This record gives sequence, structure tokens and C-alpha cells, in this order.
Amino acid sequence: MTKQLPHKGMRPVIALIGKRNAGKSSLLNRLTDEAVSIVSDTPGTTTDAVMKAYELIPVGAVSFYDTAGLDDKGKLGKLRVEATNKIIKCADLILYVIGKDGLDEKTEKELREMEAADRAFIPVFNFSDKRRLDKDSNAVKALYNGVNVSAKTGDGIEELKQRMAEILAKKDKQKSLISDIISEKDVVVLVTPIDTAAPKGRLIMPQVQVLREVLDKHGIVITTQTEELSKTLASLKQKPKLVITDSQAVQAVSEIVPNTVPVTTFSILFARAKWNFMPMLEGVKTIKKLKNNDRILIAEGCSHRLTCEDIGRIKIPNLIKQYTKKELNFDFCVGQDFPKSLKKYALVIHCGGCMLNQAEATRRIKFCQKQNMPITNYGMVISLIKGVLDRVSAPLIK
Repeated sequence: MTKQLPHKGMRPVIALIGKRNAGKSSLLNRLTDEAVSIVSDTPGTTTDAVMKAYELIPVGAVSFYDTAGLDDKGKLGKLRVEATNKIIKCADLILYVIGKDGLDEKTEKELREMEAADRAFIPVFNFSDKRRLDKDSNAVKALYNGVNVSAKTGDGIEELKQRMAEILAKKDKQKSLISDIISEKDVVVLVTPIDTAAPKGRLIMPQVQVLREVLDKHGIVITTQTEELSKTLASLKQKPKLVITDSQAVQAVSEIVPNTVPVTTFSILFARAKWNFMPMLEGVKTIKKLKNNDRILIAEGCSHRLTCEDIGRIKIPNLIKQYTKKELNFDFCVGQDFPKSLKKYALVIHCGGCMLNQAEATRRIKFCQKQNMPITNYGMVISLIKGVLDRVSAPLIK
């Protein structure tokens, strides 16, 4: 039976970067024991980033990205380098592959910059079967705890895997969604409306992740829809520890659930687990201060087909305009695309980020803070506008 890997938003991202012909693709193939990337002596063979899911024991599932060379040239080369830089920005760990030519000033400068930025990286000196490391290379290896490998023979690969596992284990700081709130045998009710935006035949990832955490905690999960919530609560002999709802049903659910039972939303749980809860809670207050012609950025971690009920593109902009009674402008970005400057915006509103890895979510909120840009998320915006923000945030404020 094939083991199912977690979806990519839960997997640490490991980016293989370096110059053309440094041996990045050969190294990825050796690390995964599979011909994932095309290998050639021709510079620039890897164009678009190649992703490979892999089980890195004892860390678990990771996503490797083989990238185009940082020294790629020409108009297309520039675009490839830009694509590589997007991967670098969201990487939890960078393998900086150094080829036969060894170190140069540019490479050393980039290593120093990664260290100064507190990035997790390993200098990987490839082709150890063909050359001896010079004095400078040994110095850098010692300084940054680099690893000598041969992608051709496999020398040093196990040492590299061990170093990767150690670094990722230290970086695994993502908070739980719910396991620190509930105890064994607690009852948790999940309200999961099924509308035209719901994926056919399955739940959305935030719902699945919360469900799994409750089960791992040996809690009792009741899943229902808004229309059946009253009957569901009436049938329970044990008072729920928590009711969690989709943000779009938060007002109706808050009216149904007694005040003695805590209520929150899937999106707000993600604000605490993957982002930075209090700055996001503070950021949502910006909505009350918006002025005519202010511009708002709505960011989504994944791309999907738009519908008339799309929460990010349709519902939230309409709700904000109705709430503020202001003439507002909205821009949208999807996936790895995120503006290099936020100067023209008054507010950033992000989705829950279930498809973003931890490093990218952290990078985005730090980027906003550095530019003094308030940021919040879908669930907080909807809860504020529906008048229930205090109630749904209370269970998560300690």
C-alpha cells in the first residue's frame, strides 16, 4: 500500500540552488533515488523548477525543488532566476550546491547574506569524487557546517540527509491548530457548509487538518452543516469543548450556539497556528479606518476556478464595501506571487494559508511588518463585519 504524503502546505520546502552545472539535478536524483530531473552537461537544462515529494526520515514528508541556475543569462534566463528566487523565498531549507569551479566572491557573498538573514542553509560541495577542496572551500565548509558529496557516487549523501533532518527538526515550530486547546474525550463540533465553492467529494484542507488533530488527541468529532447544527447540539449529552465553523457561516453559527460554548473559525485557528495571531487581530481593525480610494491587497495561497460565491474575489470585497460605505480598490495575488512593495496598499487580507508552507507564511507576515503594513485574514475580516470577532477570537487568546 502506497503511503499518502501530507499535502504540500504541510511539507517543509527544501530548495536546491546554485550555478548552472553545479550538479543540482544530479543531487536531487541521488537524494531521492529516482530520476526526477533531467541531467545534462549543457548549462541551463533545468528551466522551470521541478518539485519532488519525498519521505525524509525521521522528519517525514518534504518537498524538494530543483531550480534553474542563479547565473542563467538572457531574457529567458532572467525569468528563470526570478522563478528560482520565488522558491528561495519560501524555502524552509536551502541546499546551496557548489560545483567543480568551487567558490567565488558572488557565492561567498550569497552565503553571508543567507546567514545574516537567518536563513536555514547548507553549502553542499559537489563532485567530491573529482576534486579536492581547496583551502578556501574547507574554510567555508567549516564556517557554515557544509557537506562534501558526490552526486555521482553517493559519497556524503547520508551525512547530508542527516544534516537536513537535524535542521528541519529544529525549525519545526508550527503551533497546533487545536490539540493544545482540547483534551482526550472532549467533544468538538465542526460546522462545514457545503456550497458551490466546496470541492466535490471532499472537505477543504483546514477542515481535514482540524479533524485529524482532534482524532490524534483522542477527542470526539461531530461534523455537521449549519442547517443541522441545532439538532446536533440538542442530541449531545456532553457539552462541546469547542464549535468550529467555516467563516462564511460564523454569524448564523454564533446565534445558534449557546454563549456558554466557545466558538471560533477554521481561518482564525490558522491565524494562530501558521501566522502571527495578535498582529493579525490588530490588523483587522484597519477596516474601520479605511478611506475613499484606499487600495486593499487580497492574497490567496492557491489558485482555483472562480465562482459567483468566491470568498476572496467576490464576497469579502462586497462585504467590506457594504460595511465601510467607501469607494475602495482591490488587487489580488495568487500562489507564490506576492508584491515586492506594499506602499500603495492600506491593508493586506490573506487567506488562511493552508497551501503555504510555514516558511512562506512567516516570510509574508514579516515582510508586511517590515513595511508597517497591517495584515489580517479572511476569517477575522468576516467575523469583524458580522459583529462576532470578540467571541470567536476569545478561545485563542491566553
